[in-house]
Amino acid sequence: MRKDERAEIEAAMNRLLDGLPLRSDGKLTVVCLAIEAGVKRHVLTHKHTDLRDRFYARVKAHNGLAANQTALHEQNAELGRRLDNMRTERDEYKRAADALARALNVLTVESDALRRQVSRLRERNGPTPLMPVS
Repeated sequence: MRKDERAEIEAAMNRLLDGLPLRSDGKLTVVCLAIEAGVKRHVLTHKHTDLRDRFYARVKAHNGLAANQTALHEQNAELGRRLDNMRTERDEYKRAADALARALNVLTVESDALRRQVSRLRERNGPTPLMPVS
């Protein structure tokens, strides 16, 4: 038995839970813990069962996520909320733009009708001093 085996396992446990693996893919499993600590898996499952159990307890306390993964999940949730807010705002702008387009269309139709009416009046009555000739 290596003298510092337990210390290596503890350090590996901390690295995995902090999301900073050096030797493994960072998954929170006993296999990865063994790889990270540089020991055989059976060392954890048969010899240092207390460390294995503590590792499982800490993984459970972290909801099965390393510290950096928790931060990423929180950041992802915040970005999702911001995206939802932006979509809502976009939809409001779209509704406002549609309403303005309808109003512009109505005003254009009314303006054209008034211009035609003025034109007919000018043809019938001739120009007056108050109405400039266009």
